[in-house]
Amino acid sequence: MEKSFFEKVYEVVKTIPQGKVCTYGEIAKFLGFKNMSRQVGWALHQNPQPKIIPCHRVVFADGSLSPAFAFGGANEQHRLLCEEGVTFKNNKVDMEKHFYHLI
Repeated sequence: MEKSFFEKVYEVVKTIPQGKVCTYGEIAKFLGFKNMSRQVGWALHQNPQPKIIPCHRVVFADGSLSPAFAFGGANEQHRLLCEEGVTFKNNKVDMEKHFYHLI
């Protein structure tokens, strides 16, 4: 049986290493659906295993964080990334240093 789009998103997100981030758009493009970055966000908002699927490692293309991080409020994503050593410039992830390329 073929996996759903959401299941594919979860598999990709599990590959993002600690201390790195990826973008909604990069994940959509990697899965072959370059215009479905919003759907990647929907999948992560419904993350069935937040302790296993590190959705906090997915950010907007400019390095900004979700204003309403699904699991713990707006500041939780920032806290989790900082714990992993991710650094910020002007309140955005330093993408040059922490971006994880899937392709």
